[in-house]
Amino acid sequence: MELRHLRYFVAAAEELSITRAAARLHLAQPALSVQIRHLEQELGVELFDRSRRAITLTNAGEAMLSETRWLLASLDRSLDLVRRVGAGAIGSLAVGFVPSAANSTLPLLLRRFSNDRPEVAIRLREMTPDGLVEALHRGSLDIVFLHLPLDDPLLDHTVIMREPFVVALPADHPLGAGEIVDIRALQDEAFVTPAKHRIPGLYAQVIGICGAAGFAPRAVQDDVWLVQTMVALVAAGVGVALVPESSRAGERAGVVYRTLQTQSPHEVELAGVWRRGARSAVLDAFIGLLSSERPSRVSRSALPGKR
Repeated sequence: MELRHLRYFVAAAEELSITRAAARLHLAQPALSVQIRHLEQELGVELFDRSRRAITLTNAGEAMLSETRWLLASLDRSLDLVRRVGAGAIGSLAVGFVPSAANSTLPLLLRRFSNDRPEVAIRLREMTPDGLVEALHRGSLDIVFLHLPLDDPLLDHTVIMREPFVVALPADHPLGAGEIVDIRALQDEAFVTPAKHRIPGLYAQVIGICGAAGFAPRAVQDDVWLVQTMVALVAAGVGVALVPESSRAGERAGVVYRTLQTQSPHEVELAGVWRRGARSAVLDAFIGLLSSERPSRVSRSALPGKR
């Protein structure tokens, strides 16, 4: 018995006419009659009463129609499920991110993906950059969002956002009187810097910006992995800090942000990162979304902040 035989039977049973069923199935009437007879012979029962001019279903035919409709509907649901899983419309996605990513374009991307694929369960983990990379390699996360640069040949990435650095200053700092702060004016300042091993991307950028200006930052606090904590320490008067522009989104009393003038343009890049070769339909769909978007840029006018 083949699946097509069941579909032939349902058409004939619903039409109660071999002629109309054949037209519905785009088959020749004799061919359909032969297929129905073969099905009855295989089952060993008559499904249709042909004793009258118009055929009717026998008791066995009535039972067959009910069961076959259920079977075909179940099969269609199963096939649809398989197709949607294969297309990445159903499944799960484990996403990790550094806390500062929540200030920027990541929430919008997650919302867009969820709207397109509401049956995909997204699990979110906020972690340190080194923890995110370790979780990627371990396979407990599918994709993570952190700041570049990242030197790991086993990982691929795509940039989703670029933004400049700004300088966070205590509110009463003399350099806060102007709109722009030259990086060279900070060479004698105490710095709150990102943790070298926990936020390697931001740390490398900060060291590079200062190095290009001819000095190494005098770090008085150098084991901070949360940008929000760096800003809190600035508010406490511990020092100054170079932070991504999106940090302005989290206003904090006691801190002012000023545009940073550097020797050459410097931007911090936020990227989606995944294991090379470790793919799934859901992950492929999410990467496709990231790749289709041009990297966004933080607009200062769109962020809260003084002056």
